[in-house]
Amino acid sequence: MKKYFIAGILVWAPLSITVWVIAWGLGLLDGVFGSVIHAIIMVLPHDAAVDVQHFRELPGVGILIVVAVIMLTGVLAISFAGQWWLKVWDKFVNRIPVVRSIYSSVQQVSSTLFSGSGQAFSKALLIRYPHSESWVIAFQTGNPAKEIASKLGEGYVNVFLPTTPNPTSGFFMIVPRAQTIELEMSVEEALKHIVSMGSVPPNNSSGLTSQELPHHF
Repeated sequence: MKKYFIAGILVWAPLSITVWVIAWGLGLLDGVFGSVIHAIIMVLPHDAAVDVQHFRELPGVGILIVVAVIMLTGVLAISFAGQWWLKVWDKFVNRIPVVRSIYSSVQQVSSTLFSGSGQAFSKALLIRYPHSESWVIAFQTGNPAKEIASKLGEGYVNVFLPTTPNPTSGFFMIVPRAQTIELEMSVEEALKHIVSMGSVPPNNSSGLTSQELPHHF
């Protein structure tokens, strides 16, 4: 019975978690659309508001409209007129005292993560943590800021060390580049390896020999 129960879990657990994540994401998009529709209903006449509410109740409409709005925004953003309006919007938001710090931080992080030219999560690395006799997988996220580089000197790199099994939390660290090992596995394979707590090996990773490891600190 134990063997059959575990086999059933191995079949249903990945499917259930995948469906839950997709449902959560779609529900989030649908909630954004619902908030916009609710604001529109509040300012419309009664008859028009009833029609909009019936339209809102159609399954999947909210998700399709949110995706269409995002795509349309992207098309406008890369056009000349769209870039001009984005600059005007950025100047307006950056004049609001508290909002500007949050907006600019999120904007910089988003640009780094989603831009193809960014350095975020560009490589999977091995670093020593929490002591010199153990190794963990981390992701290179760029180079230190100018002030930090001027105080530490050259040869350092920014890394993000994710936790397991939840890789969305972790530690930002600045480590010597000479004390890191660049892995051949992709970022996706390394992330899968971390989430599985080492139980799922990368597809094309043959491992490292002791001769390939850098010296102790």
